Amino acid sequence: MKIEAEAFKVFSVETRIKIIALLKATPLTVNAMAEALGVTQSAVSQHLRILKQADLVADERDGNQIFYSLNKAGLDKYQQKLVRIFTDGGERGKQNRIAEPEEVMPEYRNRIEDELKRIKKRIAELEKDKR
Repeated sequence: MKIEAEAFKVFSVETRIKIIALLKATPLTVNAMAEALGVTQSAVSQHLRILKQADLVADERDGNQIFYSLNKAGLDKYQQKLVRIFTDGGERGKQNRIAEPEEVMPEYRNRIEDELKRIKKRIAELEKDKR
């Protein structure tokens, strides 16, 4: 259960979720993320450190800049673990069986897409308020 507990810790901070949403679109520098999120570079760096430790973010140096990108394999790992947590119960639980990810993936994908839409909307609102 260590990875499951770690997932809740990692995803419990809204700024980290926003960083993940930003990185889904394109690799970014700390400065670009700080500007997009309206937080300090230091705050972004601290969140990136946690996301890197969780294997959700990778970095690549290009000259004197470091670009951060989403590690999709790491994200998939967490997704599979969380799907198992949230689908164990009811009739399936009575059978002592945990649902396989592909059994619940369409519903889970819809939930994730809805959440990403809410995050993008909130980011847009924050950017609008910033102007």
